[in-house]
Amino acid sequence: MYFEPYAIEVSQLVDASSVKVALELAAGTGRVTRHLRSVLPPTAKLIASDISPDMLSVAKEKLKAANIEWQIIDAQDLPFEDESVDLVVCCFGLMFMPDKLKVCSEVHRVLRAGGMFIVTTWDKLEAIGPASVYRSVAEKCLGQPLPESYDLPTSMHDESVVRELLLDAGFSRVAVEKQKMDSQCRSAKDAAEALTIAGAISNAIMSRNPARFDEIKFLVEKELARKFGDEPMIAPMSALIGQAWK
Repeated sequence: MYFEPYAIEVSQLVDASSVKVALELAAGTGRVTRHLRSVLPPTAKLIASDISPDMLSVAKEKLKAANIEWQIIDAQDLPFEDESVDLVVCCFGLMFMPDKLKVCSEVHRVLRAGGMFIVTTWDKLEAIGPASVYRSVAEKCLGQPLPESYDLPTSMHDESVVRELLLDAGFSRVAVEKQKMDSQCRSAKDAAEALTIAGAISNAIMSRNPARFDEIKFLVEKELARKFGDEPMIAPMSALIGQAWK
């Protein structure tokens, strides 16, 4: 619903002919990894990494037949030699990393001259239709706003901030732009189910008022259908796509 459109977009930005070694940070469950492997030459080495062993286990299972090297890596301390990688990709992971400048500086260090770093971050919450609806319904039912810490996923929505971060890390040329996409799901019911079964907001509901969980899911489904259609549900979303060259 969220990641597939941007995974395709990011893979299309790759100049596959220039890549012998590619590194993905915060690979998660492998949504972007799949598309990177499909566009890179068979001879190119693709290292897909995440700090979470559980996430990588899911990705490995989904892509077990692919030619991918899996590594558990802290992006703030990359275990690679200087100028040893041609491409680094990090989709929707940088927001959660404590020292973002250190991450970007490490990426700059390991990239070869002319190498590219592609990074994506989410736009403001209100620009991401399904997430905005879920947050609004949950807060109304819980009777109070969620803490500011719940804004972390959309905390890097300013193009100028992302641009300056990449420049401060040493990149010589940087381009950052917002890209609107359609978030698509088979039905509003499926979308509501997906939104409410996992994540920080769901944890908040279960810890504060678990008796209202099913009610919140129903209200989310109803509002999603009203705003974006029932079957299928097609909602707007927006993210920043940054490209930086060494």
